[in-house]
Amino acid sequence: MVERGMADRRRAERRGQRGERRAAWALRLKGFRIVARRYRCKAGEIDLIVRRGDLVLIVEVKARPSIGEAMDAVTPAAQRRIIAAADHWLARQPDHGRLNLRFDLVAIVPGRWPIHVPALFTA
Repeated sequence: MVERGMADRRRAERRGQRGERRAAWALRLKGFRIVARRYRCKAGEIDLIVRRGDLVLIVEVKARPSIGEAMDAVTPAAQRRIIAAADHWLARQPDHGRLNLRFDLVAIVPGRWPIHVPALFTA
């Protein structure tokens, strides 16, 4: 039983990594530069941090059957953790005073191009 749970977890981890790669690729095609992947700190984790000029996107990537399910998966508790991790990252940037943060979602939905949802939530 434990082995099955670990196998399921590994499959979910691989699916998440594939989704993050697809999301990063789609954002690069929109002119963004990938600054960090899977940024982790005690406060939480950020799937992708991308930048174009002074605009920094804090991106949550969700692989779900529909865009609605992906949006619903970013719960208020998850938003708080993402915001706390973003504050941690931002405090370490030498040009933090001039950066504009935005919290976006990239939904990975079967059979579709990654769906970029700008400003899913605000800090």
